Parts: sequence; C-alpha cells; structure tokens
Amino acid sequence: MSDSAEMVEDLTNIPAHIAIIMDGNNRWAKQKFLPSIAGHTAGAGAVRRTVEAAASAGVKVLTLFAFSSENWKRPKVEVDGLMSLFMRSLKKEQKRLSKYDICLKVMGDVSGFSESLQAQIKRVESATANNQGMVLVIAANYGGRWDIAQAAKQLAMQVAEGNLDPDQIDETMLAQHMSLSDLPEPDLLIRTSGEERISNFMLWQTAYAEFVFLPVLWPDFGQSHFDEALQIYQTRQRRYGGR
Repeated sequence: MSDSAEMVEDLTNIPAHIAIIMDGNNRWAKQKFLPSIAGHTAGAGAVRRTVEAAASAGVKVLTLFAFSSENWKRPKVEVDGLMSLFMRSLKKEQKRLSKYDICLKVMGDVSGFSESLQAQIKRVESATANNQGMVLVIAANYGGRWDIAQAAKQLAMQVAEGNLDPDQIDETMLAQHMSLSDLPEPDLLIRTSGEERISNFMLWQTAYAEFVFLPVLWPDFGQSHFDEALQIYQTRQRRYGGR
C-alpha cells in the first residue's frame, strides 16, 4: 500500500465515497504515437495505483467510470480491445482484490456484454462479496440517464401491478431503486484530462458531490494527483443547499 496519509492534511475529512471519470487514455496514446488500446492498457496501471491509494487513505467506496453506454459508438477495434482488457483485468486482479479485502461490484447494464464476460463479472463479484474492506465499483455499460430510467421503470411496474400508488413516489423511493442505493453517495467526483463535464455519469448520485477537475491524463494519474484532489476537497465547505 502507499503512503497517502503522509500527504493529506486532514485525516478526519476523508471522503467516504470517491467517484472518478478516468479520461485521457486516447490522448495519452496519441501523444506517444501509439494505438488507442495502448492508452487503455496504461490506464489499467493507474487504476491499480488509485485503488491502493484510496484503500490506504481509508476511502470506503471507490467508483471508476470504465465504459459508458455511449462508448459503443467508438471504433469496433477499440471496443473489442476494451472488452478484452476488461476480461483480462478481472481475471488478473481477483487475487489482489482478495489480498486487500476489497469487494468488487460492477454497475451498469451488464446484459450488453458477452456471456463469457458476464460470467467472469459474476465470478469475481461472488469471490469478493464477503470482503470487508473498501468497495470498488466499476461502472461499465453505464449511463446516468439509463440509471434514472431503469429506476423509474421499476416503480412504473409496481404501479401497473397494483402494488404502488403513484402518489407514494418521492425522491427517497426513486433513490432506493438507483444503482448503489445501498452505499453512500459520492462525496468527491474527480475527472482527469482537463475536461470539465460529467458525461452522463451518476447524474442522480452526485447531486451534492464536490467536483475536482485535474489536467493530468488518466494513465499518468498517481499518488500525488490523488492527494491533490483530497487536499482540494478538504478546502471545500459542503452546505447541501443550506447556508
């Protein structure tokens, strides 16, 4: 594990849940005149570093935006490469997750993946389900609008079946049907690469999250950048709409 505790000023103010939009893999590869998959492969190293940094800092939940529902629009060779990388990473990292007592969850419409990838996801989730350390959430084939729509669909089905009165539906009930409803909402959202938008990521859950945008490309993201984001977070005053 890393020594992030030495760099962070206030150890009593660590976000319980950090979400990260891992952006910049393609630009990193382009700068080095490499194929796009080389950037994604290098990005996997940044994932490993960040998981260790977050666990060491005492973060309870780390959510990483790996593949959006819009990413299917990318060139087939890139999508195929991403699917292969996801499969290899799941197989390779299972032992490491167990070593550090990390529980893996995959958030998104996994039915869009191949049967073999779906089976591998289930195997790793099952193997790590009883781990008591940090929860690592991988958002794959995920979109914030899809998330809200699937929650609304679940409630609509209950109304259609006569088990729910529409007047009973409120924000709390809708939230209970969103992804990760059993976990705390993100306190901090980090996006790398310098872009300053959330790209349809956890639209509902990040309503009161603090946003930190860093110029570093994701494959270069390391301990110092993680610490910088925490330090920025610790300067913020969270009012949740109050004064």
